[in-house]
Amino acid sequence: MSVWILFKLIGSLALLMFGMKSMSESLQKMAGSQLRHVLQAMTTNRFTGMLTGMFVTAAVQSSTATTVMTVSFVNAGLLTLAQAISVIMGANIGTTLTAWIMSAGFSFNITDFVYPAFFIAIILIYSKKKRYIGDFLFGISFMFLGLGTLRQTGIDMHLGDNQAVLDFFSSFDPDSFLTTISFLLLGGLLTLCVQSSAAVMAITMILCSSGVLPIYQGIALVMGENIGTTVTSNLAAMTANTQARRAAFAHMFFNVFGVVWILLVFRPFVDLVCTLVGYDNTIMKGQPGFLENAAKLSFVLAAFHTCFNVANTTILIWFIPQIEKLVCRIIKPKKAEGEEEDFRLRFITTGIMKTPELSVLEAQKEIHQFGVRIQRMFDLVRDLVHEKDEAKFVKAFSRIEKYEGISDNMEIEIAKYLDEVSDAHLSDDTKAKIRAMLREISELESIGDSCYNVARTLNRRIKGKEDFTAEQYDQMHQMMELTSSALTQMNSTLVGYRENNDVNRTFNIENEINNYRNQLKSQNINNIEDGKYTYAIGTMYMDIINECEKLGDYVVNVVEARMRVKQREA
Repeated sequence: MSVWILFKLIGSLALLMFGMKSMSESLQKMAGSQLRHVLQAMTTNRFTGMLTGMFVTAAVQSSTATTVMTVSFVNAGLLTLAQAISVIMGANIGTTLTAWIMSAGFSFNITDFVYPAFFIAIILIYSKKKRYIGDFLFGISFMFLGLGTLRQTGIDMHLGDNQAVLDFFSSFDPDSFLTTISFLLLGGLLTLCVQSSAAVMAITMILCSSGVLPIYQGIALVMGENIGTTVTSNLAAMTANTQARRAAFAHMFFNVFGVVWILLVFRPFVDLVCTLVGYDNTIMKGQPGFLENAAKLSFVLAAFHTCFNVANTTILIWFIPQIEKLVCRIIKPKKAEGEEEDFRLRFITTGIMKTPELSVLEAQKEIHQFGVRIQRMFDLVRDLVHEKDEAKFVKAFSRIEKYEGISDNMEIEIAKYLDEVSDAHLSDDTKAKIRAMLREISELESIGDSCYNVARTLNRRIKGKEDFTAEQYDQMHQMMELTSSALTQMNSTLVGYRENNDVNRTFNIENEINNYRNQLKSQNINNIEDGKYTYAIGTMYMDIINECEKLGDYVVNVVEARMRVKQREA
């Protein structure tokens, strides 16, 4: 094999992978948030969940995207793990459409048709309303150009006449079960190395259509690719939260179980698929009709991929509750997830997110978690107001200090993640969402600062000799009650897909806080003049009241930013 042909092979595989990625991302941009609404609404039972996973994956050409959306819904409490498993089963069927597209590309030379598509795509890209259609056309054109180049490279390699290659594959006993296992492991290893099941499928189609690789070994490679792609997702999910790891493990279980039972009926099953496609595996090279017969091999591989996943889903869909129990028993929550005061992002993980548009959904869940932590911090501050025991006060104050550090870290990490996402080619709506989300996390961190400032004021008070009056304690309690209501309303707004949130309630609470602050400010001056308490204690008292009022302003800013995000999703 010459160096030039080797570079053509590698380059055409790169074109294929880039084309598939571009096509998938442009389809997701065109679908927008509607995909998420469909996925949430159409998973009422295991069968609708399976069909939804299948159609969504076929639409966006990415089982990873479907799985990521599904896991994020499980984390948000919008789907159960059982529903998620049914969607993942459907996604396995939907992703087989890719193999059919590739087999069409291998059956005839399609490269002549891609150049007009490139020309149309570049015109559409410069049109603001149609640019995503242009992106899609570019993606699918690159994919077919890669497939066409791969097909031609396979022909130019003359693998069928290469004695060394023929001797290598003929050294394996075609009737041996060990040969099938060897090629299965090889398929899994190749998928792990190139990180693309589509690339391995393309290599398999080249080898089979050139007559070098017998169909049984080719299908064993496809089975290995099914397992290899789940190993990749499980490795990516190792740093993720419990539900993501459970979903990834359920995906692996699905494919491994399928491979095990297929191995028991391997030859009859493959022969059945060959019959369905009309491929005759008895016609050997040199016999009449060999070339026409060999042209069907790519369709045999695609048909096997589909039949395998459909049959596997038909068997396992009845055992979803048992699969759920199994994955929950094997994948237990990490200890850190139960430790509320440890800094750990729950939804955002490196490696598992491959689609920028869907990364925004994960970031939204993390921002809601940020809001929950901030409200927990405020509850600690409320308890601190009435703490008289100095030792207990110091312990509680140190917890609040820890929460302040957590809020700073969460703002930095979420902002860093959103910054990385914004580097990708995103739709205008998604860019606007990211800007609004950056404002949300900035305001949430400011709420954390206000909570810490209140705690510091209380710390100054406990070190002094004076104390607040009973009336001041009652007034601080009322102000904090209003502030707590504002935080509760904010967190309710931060949860997605709740259309019945009364946003005006947040603004009404803010008006109440402002009016109450103004009332207490005037009353405080009078009380100091009347000698009810000293100027020093009055200053600390008003510092706390003013911080609560500032906190209310930050809450309004968060809610306004979130409403912009929801308007973009509508």
